[in-house]
Amino acid sequence: MINSDDLRFFAAIQNSPSLAAAARQLNVSAPAVTQRLRALETRLGVHLVYRNSRQLTLTEEGELFAEHGSKIVQSMSELTEALAERRGEVTGHLTILAPLGFGRRHIAPLVAEFQNTHPRLRMDLILTDRLGRTPASAWDLAIHVGSLQEATPSLSVRQLATNQRFLCAAPAYLDKHPTPAEPADLHSHACIALRENDEDVTLWRFRSKSGGDEQAVRIEPLLASNDGEVAKAWALAGRGFIIRSEWDVAEDLRAGRLVRALKDYELPDAPIVALIGTRRDARVARTRKFLDELGKHFRHPPWRYRGRTVT
Repeated sequence: MINSDDLRFFAAIQNSPSLAAAARQLNVSAPAVTQRLRALETRLGVHLVYRNSRQLTLTEEGELFAEHGSKIVQSMSELTEALAERRGEVTGHLTILAPLGFGRRHIAPLVAEFQNTHPRLRMDLILTDRLGRTPASAWDLAIHVGSLQEATPSLSVRQLATNQRFLCAAPAYLDKHPTPAEPADLHSHACIALRENDEDVTLWRFRSKSGGDEQAVRIEPLLASNDGEVAKAWALAGRGFIIRSEWDVAEDLRAGRLVRALKDYELPDAPIVALIGTRRDARVARTRKFLDELGKHFRHPPWRYRGRTVT
């Protein structure tokens, strides 16, 4: 006879590159994993794992056992959650993806607060600026800032908040350099590039608020970084112009640490959106409730000042 613990045990083996890695995931010793695996194979009367390689490989019987076992475990999890939801509880495991800077400042506190409200819920927050390189099967909900570069036909998209992008520089820089009157003037200015995603980050696109064609400027950054905090720190130190999201620079603009330039022009917006993943359990109560919590929080974005966009 086998039980749900056996199925979860073998799922850990299936998802690990080695028995030693499985042992670390299960928080037991490697010999304990080997002994339990042998006992499971004895009960089933088949070999589940090849032992002639350092890399863990499942036999055909192991693949069959893992496939059917995962379905059973999933069904049991869904049943448990359905019953918990009837009692008004949120349980299970929720994995959230979010950008580094925005995730640290705005998502991490919400995750901690939500878990505190639902103590039987386990939550993982993965911070990365490479959304497209993380398979949707690995997360339940993702937060994204900006336009979606790749087609997402299998994902459900919900906009959480609008978010403008501004061209900014510190007063210390503007005191020493003429203020640009049009985008082409940036060719004679120091510019800072942020390489935080797969976009063409040295091509800055502007459109006049009075209408007209888009004006694209190819900058040659003297400074560039893949970290938004570093890029903004350089700008604050008077090293040149940056383009940053409203959520990141609103406080600096209000305090006068940064100043907007080219106010008669608009940059492409970078809306805050939530993506629902492709995992089978991505639409269960825990995901829906956290998405609702995000909606409430960003209904009045915290980077706004009395409901008005920074100008």
